[in-house]
Parts: sequence; C-alpha cells; structure tokens
Amino acid sequence: MNLVVYILRRLAISIPILFIGTFLVFCMVAAAGDPLGELRTQPGVSQESIRNLEAQLGLDMGIVPRYFDWLGGFLTGDWGISIAQGANMQPVFPKVMSAFEVTIQLVLAAEVIALLLGVAVGVLAAVKQYSPIDYIATTLAFLFFSMPIFCVAIILKMYGIDLNIMINNLGWDSWLGSPFLKTTSPESLSGGDGFFDSIIGYIGGLALPTLSIMFISFAAYSRFQRSSMLDTMNMDYVRTAQAKGLAQSRVIMRHAFRNALIPVTTLFSVNFVTVVTGAIITEKVFAWNGMGTVLVEAVNKNDPNTLMGWIVVIAIAVVVANLIADLVYGILDPRIRVG
Repeated sequence: MNLVVYILRRLAISIPILFIGTFLVFCMVAAAGDPLGELRTQPGVSQESIRNLEAQLGLDMGIVPRYFDWLGGFLTGDWGISIAQGANMQPVFPKVMSAFEVTIQLVLAAEVIALLLGVAVGVLAAVKQYSPIDYIATTLAFLFFSMPIFCVAIILKMYGIDLNIMINNLGWDSWLGSPFLKTTSPESLSGGDGFFDSIIGYIGGLALPTLSIMFISFAAYSRFQRSSMLDTMNMDYVRTAQAKGLAQSRVIMRHAFRNALIPVTTLFSVNFVTVVTGAIITEKVFAWNGMGTVLVEAVNKNDPNTLMGWIVVIAIAVVVANLIADLVYGILDPRIRVG
C-alpha cells in the first residue's frame, strides 16, 4: 500500500509539471514561424486549401484556445496532422509512435548491454584497484569518453562494410546492415524464409548502431560504478563486515554492491532518456528512421503537431524513467522505502 501511495504521489506531482511544460513549449513552437509559409508560396495551392489547413492546425485561433484544442485532441489520441510532406499530410500519432518504437529497439539493447558490462567492469576495477585490470578498464573508459559518437559510428560502419565484403567473398550473404523497419512478422525482419534467418538478419541490422551507443554509455557506467564502489568499500559497515571475518565475496555482494548501485541507477535513468533524444547521429549513419529523424524533419519543416508529439513522448519517457529509478532505489535500500 505504501508503494502504491508513493507512486500516486509522484504521478500527482509529475502531471501538473507536464501540463505546464507542454504549454510553455507549445507557445515557443507557435512563435517559431508560420507552418504553412512554404505552402503559401507554392503555385497551384488555392486560398481555400490554405484556409482549410489553417482550420485543421488551429492557426485561426488564439494561442490559449489553440493550446487547449490541441491538448483535448492529444488526450483523446488525436495528435493532429503532420505537414512535413507538404500536401501529403499524415496523422502524427502513428508517425511518432512508429519512430519511438524504432529508437527504443536501438537504445534499449545498447543501454542494457552497456549497463551490465559497465557495472561488472566497474566493480572488478574497484575490487582490483591499481591492478592491470583497473588500468585497462580506465584506459578503455577514457578512450570511449574522448571519442564523439559520430566518430565511433563511422569507424564501425567502415569495418562493417569490410566484414560484409569478406563474408561475400566466402560465398555467404551480407550480414551487417540497416534494419528492416516497421515489420509485421518475424519473417520480414531480414527477408529470410525462416524464423532463424529473420533473427539473424535483425541482429545484423541492430549490431553496429547498438555497439556505437554501447561504447559511449559503457565508459560512463564503468567509471561511475568504480567510483561508487570505492566509496562504499570505505564505509564503516563494510569495514565492520570485513573485520568479522566474512568472505570477501560476501562482503562485496551483500554489503557493498547494492548500495553502490544506487548512484548508477540515477545515471541510467538520466542517460537512457538522453540517448533516446540524442541518437540522431547514430540513426543517420545507419539509416534508422527513428525519433532523431522525426525531430530533424519536424524542425526543418516547421511542423508544430509532430514537434509537440515528439516533445510530449520524450517528457513522458523522462517521468517514467525517473519513477522506475525511484522504485529501484527502494529495492536496493529498504531505508528509502521507510523514509
């Protein structure tokens, strides 16, 4: 019951913040320019068509009525229309959710792998402080920290092309490549005839962009986990456990490891959403039509409904990620639940 009350309390705080945030962003998007400016200059577009589009976009209303009109439609699942394709308009909801689904496939795999490897390497580096393992982990972390994501992505893509050429020379089909987006069945993921071929093709499309994001995130998680683990190992309760003669493995896993995970949990919740919003370069390099593509297109075309849909989805993702992080805190440290 306390957990349910806690979740409801957090949601009660987050919902008003979302409403205030969406209104402020809506005002900024509305002030960015005329969404129909380019269409007005095209020959063959009648004034009646322009007026109909203005009515559909709410441009004939004031900013406050226009916001509440958008909000009412948004809450009922009508996110408006996208004008990114000019006269060939399409609903915003399936467009944004399709892109979000694509990006989540990429980011979720990369972040989970980076978290698992980063935590394991960070703990090992802390336990073996100033050992060769620690120096190797530190060197790799700083190497990946210093490399921008576009550099990592381009290097991996070059090696992926070379690997495909080598595979083709052996008489096999290329394996690494861009994913087949918006599939409706497992067989369509890679174009193969069987389920196994589909899985292999899907992994091949996911491998390089996942590694690009994973390397950067791994560096942050491993360094953060090492630092947190070293701080925890110097706590009085850990030293007491060691003085009692408990096995080192028990001291590390039962007394130090769980508390050392709390700062990393915070980092993961923040970094996950950051990667979702910042995967534009990776998506462009590997031809993933995800949230990054939608954002760039919406900004370039001054597409207000698509831009608002993108922003609200990201805002909800931030709220959900922080809520999950708070719940994990309670699992790792029961004192947080009592408080």
